[in-house]
Amino acid sequence: MSNQRQQKPTLTGQRFKTRKRDEKERFDPSQFQESIVQGLNQTGTDLDAVAKFLDASGAKLDYRRYAETLFDILVAGGMLAPGGTLSDDVTCTDFCLFKAQEDMETMQAYAQVFNKLIRRYKYLEKGFEEEIKKLLLFLKGFTESERNKLAMLTGILLANGNLSASILSSLFNENLVKEGVSACFAVKLFKSWLSEKDINSVAASLRKVGMDNRLMELFPANKRSCEHFSKYFTDAGLKELSDFARNQQSIGARKELQKELQDQMSRGDPLKDIIAYVREEIKKNNISEQTMIGLIWSSVMSSVEWNKKEELVTEQAIKHLKQYSPLLKAFTSQGLSELTLLLKIQEYCYDNIHFMKAFQKIVVLLYKADVLSEEAILKWYNEAHVAKGKSVFLEQMKKFVEWLKNAEEESESEEEEAD
Repeated sequence: MSNQRQQKPTLTGQRFKTRKRDEKERFDPSQFQESIVQGLNQTGTDLDAVAKFLDASGAKLDYRRYAETLFDILVAGGMLAPGGTLSDDVTCTDFCLFKAQEDMETMQAYAQVFNKLIRRYKYLEKGFEEEIKKLLLFLKGFTESERNKLAMLTGILLANGNLSASILSSLFNENLVKEGVSACFAVKLFKSWLSEKDINSVAASLRKVGMDNRLMELFPANKRSCEHFSKYFTDAGLKELSDFARNQQSIGARKELQKELQDQMSRGDPLKDIIAYVREEIKKNNISEQTMIGLIWSSVMSSVEWNKKEELVTEQAIKHLKQYSPLLKAFTSQGLSELTLLLKIQEYCYDNIHFMKAFQKIVVLLYKADVLSEEAILKWYNEAHVAKGKSVFLEQMKKFVEWLKNAEEESESEEEEAD
């Protein structure tokens, strides 16, 4: 019994010593750097051998603790001091991204090294994203060639899904933006990304993390306009990105416009004021009448709480639309706008089941209010309708269309008699 009691303190002492050693290592990555640099110097430019070396070393070296050091070495050849300069007091290697050839083929090979490493050691994923964010903040400390290589690599890794587009937030750093470093880097990055994936894939990645509406922030506040962005990226050979940004701004402007319209209607603003506001927005944002009538229709139908009973909702809709028919009339001066409105009504009545039986009554009301012409209604009926609820709505409109045709024939015969 007394022997067992004596052994316990010895065991505890050993565990305590191990913990102390671990604590000391945590703040001393130089030993780790020596091991990685030595291995990279032996494998040289053979990137398959580099990938194998990194795979095997993960079992012996503490990647989890020294992730930042590991990525610094693979990118820059050694540990980076704040600002992006290499630390002087440690051994570095020339076998790293920054010393590699500046071409897409080499960058793709490097992307594979990072891809294999992170797939093998999943816990490095977050650390790698943090590293790229840090490197982007250090761009001013790198040479032009180093920036180009980093941009190409980042574009490829974004295309492969190894990185989230949220890393781009580092490019919105005020100093980088002010000196034009961010926009210049973004050109290389997006060219690389778009050489691997199409604009729809890039757009989806940007949307996923809310970056799709922030690209203007690559420029200083005094140059943060759609025109400047468009010219800069189009001149750099990235018209697809310019068109995407323009479209995003247009979508944003439409959403704001629709919200403002709904607010004006909810407040009960005079129709003449709403019409004047819409005309101003059409001019300011270069919005077509067809697009605008769709927005107005959506706003009109969203500005009221609809009755849930089918037999009551038609009456409510007629009363509501009669009130807003002058607004709809003001923006259906073209035949194409009338057709657009008819299709919007068709889709709305189909998508909102309580309105299925109201379609014909809405169209007749808008015909009587001079919003829709007989030409537009007949064109919609004969050829321009969409598939949604087609059979139901065409059946509803049958008698009214026949009446329109008869009225047209009568007026034609009266004109002939007058001649």
